[in-house]
Amino acid sequence: MSNEDSKKNIVMLRPPSEDRKPTSPPPPKKVIIKSADMLPDMQKEAVDIAVTAFEKHNVEKDVAENIKKEFDKRHGPTWHCIVGRNFGSYVTHETNHFVYFYLDQKAVLLFKSG
Repeated sequence: MSNEDSKKNIVMLRPPSEDRKPTSPPPPKKVIIKSADMLPDMQKEAVDIAVTAFEKHNVEKDVAENIKKEFDKRHGPTWHCIVGRNFGSYVTHETNHFVYFYLDQKAVLLFKSG
């Protein structure tokens, strides 16, 4: 094998430069609070929990379940959560326990009732 062939093989065996770059974190999600009757700290907590739920789950029902159970655990029952791209709602909620927001294209409705 000539020296030139050896160089070609080395170049071909190296992974492309894109494969060697460290993976960057996913871009931040766009958050829009559409309506809220909730303290700002709890709103932020709801958004943070939702972001984590979307990272763990691909199915909207599973995302909603994760958010609901986490709020039940942290703030006592009974929380309700709806996640999706297209839905209507009309709900009754306890004072200071309602938030409706978008994470990118997905809406999250979270409220306490009962």
